[in-house]
Amino acid sequence: MTINSDVSNAMNIGLDIGLPEMPDFVEHIRRAPDRGFRLTPAQAAVSLQNALRYVPERHHRRLMPEFMAELTQRGRIYGYRFRPPGEIKAQPIDHYEGNCLAGKAFQLMIDNNLDFDVALYPYELVTYGETGTVCQNWMQYRLIKRYLQALGEHQTLVIQSGHPLGLFKSGPDDPRVIITNGLMVGLYDNPDDWEIAAQMGVSAYGQMTAGGWMYIGPQGIVHGTYNTLINAGRKMCDVPAKGNLAGLLFVTSGLGGMSGAQPKAARIAGAVSITAEVDISRVRTRHEQGWVDQVSDDFEEVFRAARQAVKAKQPLSIAYHGNVVDLLAYIVDNDIHVDLLSDQTSCHVAYDGGYCPQGISFEERTRLLATDRNRFRTLVDQSLRRHFDLIQTLAKRNVYFFDYGNAFLKAVFDAGVTQVARNGVDAKDGFIFPSYFEDIMGPIFDYGYGPFRWVCLSGNPDDLARTDRAAMECIDPDRRPEDHDNYIWIRDAHINKLVVGSQARILYQDAAGREAIALKFNEMVRSREVGPIMIGRDHHDPGGTDSPFRETANIKDGSNVCADMATHGFAGNAARGMSLVALHNGGGTGIGKAVNGGFGLVLDGSPEVDRIIRSAIRWDVMGGVARRNWARNPNAMEVAMAYNRENPDGDQITIPYLADETEVNKQIQDHFNKPKR
Repeated sequence: MTINSDVSNAMNIGLDIGLPEMPDFVEHIRRAPDRGFRLTPAQAAVSLQNALRYVPERHHRRLMPEFMAELTQRGRIYGYRFRPPGEIKAQPIDHYEGNCLAGKAFQLMIDNNLDFDVALYPYELVTYGETGTVCQNWMQYRLIKRYLQALGEHQTLVIQSGHPLGLFKSGPDDPRVIITNGLMVGLYDNPDDWEIAAQMGVSAYGQMTAGGWMYIGPQGIVHGTYNTLINAGRKMCDVPAKGNLAGLLFVTSGLGGMSGAQPKAARIAGAVSITAEVDISRVRTRHEQGWVDQVSDDFEEVFRAARQAVKAKQPLSIAYHGNVVDLLAYIVDNDIHVDLLSDQTSCHVAYDGGYCPQGISFEERTRLLATDRNRFRTLVDQSLRRHFDLIQTLAKRNVYFFDYGNAFLKAVFDAGVTQVARNGVDAKDGFIFPSYFEDIMGPIFDYGYGPFRWVCLSGNPDDLARTDRAAMECIDPDRRPEDHDNYIWIRDAHINKLVVGSQARILYQDAAGREAIALKFNEMVRSREVGPIMIGRDHHDPGGTDSPFRETANIKDGSNVCADMATHGFAGNAARGMSLVALHNGGGTGIGKAVNGGFGLVLDGSPEVDRIIRSAIRWDVMGGVARRNWARNPNAMEVAMAYNRENPDGDQITIPYLADETEVNKQIQDHFNKPKR
């Protein structure tokens, strides 16, 4: 029979430590709402045992009531006692202990995800997206850090939904860390069953770069939002190819970890923006960071400032502290002209606090989540239906509305508005309003452009400035309009003060651009122009995510609901030696609605890293382009055909033959119009 003394003696790495003192909680730091305790007595017993298994038995009696209180009062066992005291921030890499560079680098990345200035709910390990976590609890955090300190060049650390399964022998060309988050067996791959697993402490919602340890603060989505807004203006508002959004008004909602990018991106694009947000702490954060210019809860004040800025064609970002439904009702009732309209509340978890219903305060929302979830759900559905009605009214007035990939239209459908579905029955064929991906960003992804990113691990702003200049030199602004936009973006990145947290940068690039920049950076590390660098990308990338509600919404061959692409990307990146590979369920659209993967690669200046860059970067992007090409997407076909002709390694992508649609439709009509016998 196994006894606990045998367990302690069998492990070299563990939490066999004294019990830490309960740390103080800093006032005014956002806290996650109560997720709602919903376990049976048997499940609760297992959940308690699951949390206690991280800690030596001598501490169990004291921890049991603490953990039980957290579970029943907050819907999770977070193990607050095990959180290190004070602020957690990314330090220069030399400040971290470790046996290899990658082990130190990943400690830095994790700490950045939990920075008070970066994370949405830092005490609950939530980085962004209402529920996107680094790991499940603070015992896991401490244990992961210990494993990363021990990690060597011939080992791989395996992380399963935040749990460090262990270190396993591998080789220097293999990943140092492999991560999965929230993967569920198909029958149970739904929000309700996942929530039970999360409360039992066996599954985590990694979102994308939260649990994949590659989040770089709200900057990580600013460039994509900038691209979305600029191209929406060109498509719908007659903005010229190299023009900006001067004199246009953009209305939206959300100032959280991802949505907080909207006012910053709109300002960079030259627009006037009004962003509604119910949580005053998020409003204050974005205002203090300089991402919002003005704050008001008075409609007349908000629109007076907006009118003046639109007339002067001067960029201005305004935060309206209040509910977006009230904001839209005021716009409708007063016949105010709006050019672009969207929403980026966390509708992928609308019933878990991601969407605050009209008619109640943010504080009442939090109370209802803890005390009356049925009532809260009813209010959410009512508000979503009203929200959708107002959008329809504005759309009839020629306002361009787009779903910004936050599952808003799916949430409206789930609230009982079946007419929002394109086929009037289900969501398989999309919705009557296009997502931003169908209308705007999908064709750009088809070229292979996506959110490439890097972190200067030295923590030195001068290193970031040097890499900005080097990246700019790798871009030909005259090749495509997208390259011109990306060139302007990186040229002005320092001026736009995008850094929150680590010294990091986001830059949309295609396969060739990413490879050239990564090789240049590795050369700079080799020559000691800069310190070591971590490169990666958002999972929201041409080959990174399968989701019919976002990343594969513009794939029309029926495979938009298939998850082969992201899985192959994960496996191929592992085989090619990326430092970290991650595969998640959910992402920005919710459990069961997406499979997404990402990577991190530590640039140490070595020739071996050059080899990995040439092999893995091309694979990571072109795998997505190849799939989009097979769906007959024109831009992807163009890139795939050029790749077949020009790549130096003999790679070949299967290109689809195009059928005559007129002939196909005639064949279908002839068959279905035959008289029945």
